[in-house]
Amino acid sequence: MSGEATPLAVRARGTVEEHSMLPDGCVVVAMVSGGADSVALLRLLAAGGLGTHRLSALHLDHGLRDESGEDASWVGALCERLGIPLRVERMDVGGYAREQGLNVEDAGRRLRYALADEELDARCGEAGVDPRRGRIAVAHTLDDRIETFVMRALTGAGTGGLTGLRPVRGRVVRPLADASRAQVVEHLAAIGQEWREDPSNLDTTRLRARVRHTVLPALAQAAPDWREHFARTLRVLTEEEDLLGGMAAAFARDFAAVEPDGTLLFDRAMMSTLTRPVARRTVLHAVRGAFPEASRIEASHIEALVDGLADDGFARDVTGGLHARTEAEALAVRRVGAAGFRVEPGSLALPGEVSLGSAGRMTARPWPPGEVPRDPDAALLDAGVLEFPLAVGPPRPGDRIRPLGMSGRKKVGDLLTDEKVPERLRPLTPVVRSGDTVVWVAGVRVSEDAKVGPGTSRAVLLRWERGGGVE
Repeated sequence: MSGEATPLAVRARGTVEEHSMLPDGCVVVAMVSGGADSVALLRLLAAGGLGTHRLSALHLDHGLRDESGEDASWVGALCERLGIPLRVERMDVGGYAREQGLNVEDAGRRLRYALADEELDARCGEAGVDPRRGRIAVAHTLDDRIETFVMRALTGAGTGGLTGLRPVRGRVVRPLADASRAQVVEHLAAIGQEWREDPSNLDTTRLRARVRHTVLPALAQAAPDWREHFARTLRVLTEEEDLLGGMAAAFARDFAAVEPDGTLLFDRAMMSTLTRPVARRTVLHAVRGAFPEASRIEASHIEALVDGLADDGFARDVTGGLHARTEAEALAVRRVGAAGFRVEPGSLALPGEVSLGSAGRMTARPWPPGEVPRDPDAALLDAGVLEFPLAVGPPRPGDRIRPLGMSGRKKVGDLLTDEKVPERLRPLTPVVRSGDTVVWVAGVRVSEDAKVGPGTSRAVLLRWERGGGVE
């Protein structure tokens, strides 16, 4: 069987034509991991079976496996043999995931697509082609789409999440979206092409691998034609999602607005005129449009935001480092750490209380020197060495503290990193100062300079009551 006549090639051509994915002469950047799916897609594109275009490839080394460098070299050799320009980038995906509070799969996806957009713009510029005619070709198959459907159903996604891996989304195209993984392997065998296996695909501690190796085989036993049934269901859901999504987009334009500081405001009165299903879709559309990092927001958070529209005292964190709260006639959604989401500076007397804005409030009161609290959001300090009122505010560049039990001083920023405080929460972490000396990084560490010891005659108990943005 020739490569042009395999079921994969026929199916991919049909998908490309149905969705007008690859107009002649367009610039295409193919994302190539070295796995079977991406290698099969690259070979189809290189052979011209999916149209005539300016083709290059992109490989991201995630830095997660010892053999990842070998994958990059292997992809490089393949592209050289096919005469395809290749860009290889290595990124610390694991470090980025920890810094952003993401799982590794989400972190890798964000970095891949950001890099692909950058590369496509550069290739379009070199070719003198409008970037809107550029395409990022990725190798998701029907199996990938079904796995994503099952995974998102298990985590409570709405229909928008269930149809997430669409054949076309913006400049991203998926020519293999209607083809099975078995057809990919059959095609590679027919043209004598090898590929690289990623051992992590067998790690069933990861949800995708667990679904692939346990759930889908069980579905195949229950219904031999399960792939066709899923494909039909995905098509219907996608068409209905597009229809309802258009309605939601219109309501979002009329009932929500993004302020200059990036805050998304919903008009609570106007939103109350919508039925709950339409309100849910309108909130989802507006949030995704205003905050790209919330593209995979969970259905439970959307439900909570819809409930919050009718709640005068609503305040809660939302997936993606966002926080929402009702403010008079509006429901406001903004990034934690953005304007309005930091420790509001203030002075703390003894006894006394100070509001910290989005970070909550802090109290100070006299306390017996011997009763050390076990709560990390409370600190017992030697009142005799402190200058009142204390200054409370956000971390400042250059802040240093002598952490309890240490002789030297340490940058507060380094302390927050070592204690694994998420970056989005650092502007909301109160720093207490006595004069120019940092005496407590709330919720993190007391200073050696203000510790209670045998010679302490007067102590003060500081207690931080966290605000909605850091609960």
